[in-house]
This record gives sequence, C-alpha cells and structure tokens, in this order.
Amino acid sequence: MIDPALFLRALFDRAVKVADPMRSLAGFLPPKPEGRVAVIGAGKASARMAEAVEAVWGPCEGLIITRYGYGRSCRGIEIVEAAHPVPDAAGEAATARMLDLLAGLGEGDFVLALISGGASALLCAPVAGVTLVDKQAVNAALLASGAPIDRMNVVRKHLSRVKGGQLAAAAYPARMLALMISDVPGDDPAFIGSGPTVGDGSTPAEARGILARWKIDVPEAVTAALAGPSGVIPPGDARLSRVENVIYAAPAQSLRAAAELAEARGCTVRLLGDALEGEARQVAAVQAAEALRLSVARKPGDPPILLLSGGELTVTRCGDGIGGPNAEFALALALALEGAEDIHAIACDTDGVDGAAEVAGAQIGPDTLRLARDRGVDPAQALARNDAHGFFGRIGRQVVTGPTLTNVNDFRAILIC
Repeated sequence: MIDPALFLRALFDRAVKVADPMRSLAGFLPPKPEGRVAVIGAGKASARMAEAVEAVWGPCEGLIITRYGYGRSCRGIEIVEAAHPVPDAAGEAATARMLDLLAGLGEGDFVLALISGGASALLCAPVAGVTLVDKQAVNAALLASGAPIDRMNVVRKHLSRVKGGQLAAAAYPARMLALMISDVPGDDPAFIGSGPTVGDGSTPAEARGILARWKIDVPEAVTAALAGPSGVIPPGDARLSRVENVIYAAPAQSLRAAAELAEARGCTVRLLGDALEGEARQVAAVQAAEALRLSVARKPGDPPILLLSGGELTVTRCGDGIGGPNAEFALALALALEGAEDIHAIACDTDGVDGAAEVAGAQIGPDTLRLARDRGVDPAQALARNDAHGFFGRIGRQVVTGPTLTNVNDFRAILIC
C-alpha cells in the first residue's frame, strides 16, 4: 500500500471530486424551458453550480450569492461574493436584489434555484425589527453553542424573510426547480441552507425553546421578533405548489466513491454512517475505541481496515483558540489513540473550510503526539482551548485545499494497517 497519509488524502480528494457540480449536475437539468428563465441561488457550491448550468444551457439571466473566494466566471449569471459563516452587508444587499428579481416573474416564467451548504448565512434578509448586526450576533452565538445544525436552522428560519420556503413563495406563480447539494445529516431538504424553497412546520415558540435549551444569548430585537408571528411558509401552502426540490449530490455518494477506491486498493471498508452528529471530541473517543479494538483483533497478513464516516459534528466553544469540528475531532482522536502504531486518520470538511478557518481539516498518525512534544506543543491544552487548527498548524499536519467549490460536509477516514 502507498504511504498512509497520501492514501488518506487521495480518498478525501476522491470524495470531493465526485461532488463537483461540473461532474454531477448536468444529468439533473431538464432542457432549457421556453420563455423567461431566471437562475438564482446561494451557498459555497452555488457559483460552481451556476457555471455547470451555463455549460449546458448557455448564458442565463440570474443572481448567485457565494462565499468570498468561491466565485466563478459565468457568461450571464451574476455572481456576488459575501461573508460566511456570519453574514455581512454584501449578502444582505444581494439578497434584496434577488427578491426584486423574483418579484418581477409571472406564471409563464421558470426559476432554477441552486442551493448548497452555506446558504443560511449568504441569504440574508432579516425580519422587520431585526438588523444585520442582530443577525450577526445570533449567527455567532449559534455557531459557538454546540447546537446541531437542524436546531440552528430552525432559529434562522424564523428570523428571515427568505428561509423556510419564503424564497420560493417570493417567486410564485413562476415555476421553480431547486437543485441542491446536501450538507446536512439525513439529507432533509428543509435544512439545506435553512430550506429557502421548502415549507416548514416549525414555530417561533420552537425557536425560542432552542435558544433556551442551548443557553444562547440574543439581542432584545431577536427576542421580540420570535414573540410574534413568523413568515415561514407551512408545507402544503399554495405558493409552494409549483416548486420541485431535488437533492442531486449528498454525502453518501462521496463516501461510497472513497470506499470503492479503498476496496480497489485492498482495504476492508466499514461505514460508520454518513449522517453522524454530536460533539466532535466525544465522537472521536467512540471511533478511537473502535479503531483500537479492531487493531488488536487484526492478525498479521489481514487486509488494512478503513473506517469511513460523514455527517456534521459540532463544537461547544469554551476556549479562545482557532478550531473547527474536523480538526477538533482529529486532535481528540490523536489523544485517545495515544500513538497507536498502526492507526492513521484524516478529518476534513469537503468545502475546504473547517469552522471559520481557511483550512479543510487535519491528518494524524502514530507520530502526531511525538511531533507535538518535540515542538513544545501541548495537545491536551490545545483541545481545552478549542485550538485544534493552531495545534496542527504548528506541527505541519493541516489539510489546506483552498475553495473546493462543493460541499457535502464532513469526511472522516481512519486507516488501520
């Protein structure tokens, strides 16, 4: 077998490549409709999705909002870059323009919506009484709370004029096809980008309960907004009757592609799940225990074993470091493995951004803790400070990809060889 670190990186690269919209989107596009067609969307993969659409349909009218650094050159569709994971004025202004575009459409028109992870922050249209500054404070608090992504998105929906089906409702009576890349555990379209084209049955009271459950402090304007009625569109509303939502790429496909590559190289693959959630360091402890158990049971001459998993882990911030769920998983895994001789791992976000850092994730091996000692870095202290990116940066084990232009969430692989 090739070098374990190179092998694991090849598996991650394969998972990302399979989810590239230029490879996967065209098969889900219908022939370009007659009449007026508008292409809209948001997310870290949305500009690449728009590029893939124009490769088939030619130049189109439209507006896409993506993360800074994730823009692509399109011939007709306008690409706007804005902030993620905390929204900014550029995203707010672009969202207002998108709503203006939809307001001008009629029954004979067609909307293609391109939605991927990241749309929750990039589509920014606060409800009345809530400012951009308020939304920024809420997003930052949610991200630090450790709440699962589906719970975060319930709160976001009830503070927005576009989430929870409201973007689709704004386009009514035009016909809409929404193509989505899933980055959420369970692939529920209502939670991809906070479901701007999908009806939602949650309530403001449920959003208030989530804030209380995770002890999330919010501005007074947010509390007031959640005490009143919500604009979220319920399932079955007539304004959603002309919308079709299609998930065309999801984490399971990328994990399957990585598994096939590993099996071709002689590995025995065990899939631990494509929709794992939970605190990153706790999931790491569970997977470390399983890896150690398999390592002890493995006999000389047995094929290497690969443990694969996806989903979206969380971090409850209690320190002042720089980290993300994948790097924190990797650091906690290294500590739990205690330098086990035959175990290597990689943990990365397929969008190239782990948390708020421009780092996809990290790799570990039997020498990780020794490297840390040699360089005077305390791994336990780094974990306590949520400084996993700082830790791996100092020992040279970060995975930096730059913008991958897709997003099917976390990729974790543990190799026992």
